[in-house]
Amino acid sequence: MDSIQVTGGAALHGTVRIHGAKNDALPILAATAAVRGKFVLRNCPKILDIELTEQILHTLRISTVWDGDTLLVDSTQMQPAEIPNELACQMRASVLFLGALLTSCGRASIPFPGGDWLGFRPVDYHIRAMERLGAQISAETDRIIGSGKLHAGVVELPFPSVGATENLLLSALGADGPVRIIGAAKEPEVSSLAAFLSGCGAQITGIGTSCLTLTPGPLHGTAHEILPDRMETVTYLCAAACAGGEITLTGVRPELSKPVLDALRTAGCELAETEDTLTVRAGGLHAVPPIVTAPYPGFPTDAQPLVTAALLRSDGITVVEERVFGSRFHHIPALLAMGANLETAGQILRIRGVEQLHGADVTVTDLRGGAAMLLAALGAQGESLIRGARILRRGYQDLIPNLCTLGANLREV
Repeated sequence: MDSIQVTGGAALHGTVRIHGAKNDALPILAATAAVRGKFVLRNCPKILDIELTEQILHTLRISTVWDGDTLLVDSTQMQPAEIPNELACQMRASVLFLGALLTSCGRASIPFPGGDWLGFRPVDYHIRAMERLGAQISAETDRIIGSGKLHAGVVELPFPSVGATENLLLSALGADGPVRIIGAAKEPEVSSLAAFLSGCGAQITGIGTSCLTLTPGPLHGTAHEILPDRMETVTYLCAAACAGGEITLTGVRPELSKPVLDALRTAGCELAETEDTLTVRAGGLHAVPPIVTAPYPGFPTDAQPLVTAALLRSDGITVVEERVFGSRFHHIPALLAMGANLETAGQILRIRGVEQLHGADVTVTDLRGGAAMLLAALGAQGESLIRGARILRRGYQDLIPNLCTLGANLREV
């Protein structure tokens, strides 16, 4: 799809099953390049970023076969190769092959990663941490070259970077002794990767905390289930908040999205949850206390644009402070074009709710910002055209068909 035509104003009703998490599946797929074996990955999403990662794996002679929503990966015949620029430049997670290939091959050559531009997102944390443990890494004009075997030791991250934590875990698989990571990210996806690596034979303690210790061991294939996507969950909840109505989500883990659920409840959404379902009933909303993004278990930065869209027609003023990424407001001009009342000052966003939004012709800037434009259009009067919507395929499986099933008036053009 290149563009989506949206006729807003239709309330949403029905049930949607949540797919596996993009941010869980990608590092686990990179990990299959670190371990020679056969893998069964259940609940894997069929999205563009997964397709790109499969192509990277294929360049390394790693095979992938789909069986429903299960992805079968065989890395027993893996061969070292340079990661192609045209694949790596399309997503951020390609940087994880640095740690994976250092473990399996002793050498890695990867392009600088691409993905959404959300401000300065250096890979310095990744490189410096690996260098402290003995790797030799050089950053050339367009590639990162790494070599060497990591030694046992302790490394402290200056910020709980998810990517750096994951890259360290992957590179530590090939170390000559235990590697301790202090200041590690605590996101559920990091814990899931650690559980996967434990299934492959590594010994990991401190899972779910900011201090992880990985002790290498003989490695082998394993089976693993990908977490339900908490950002897809939040997207559908905010879609109901924008358009009104009542929807039920199945296959979810509500506890993974607690800060967002708390904000939506405070705004006036009625939420009912079980162990693996969420039902939301939404009508008129009101402003909420200040929202400040933070690493897990804080309010997730990826949810910030989605909740912003949900609050565009709320009664009152909500202040949002973005503390994770330096440039996460690229979607704001599109929302202004729809009639939103928004003001930004540095990393602060002020949302003053308006009575009504109207349709507009807008262009997607990034994955979650594009989703926010689509959600706002669902609650606007008239027609909107969301251009550059192919980006949404990077992180969402069946988003448009599912919204149509819920009663949204959408058409791909």
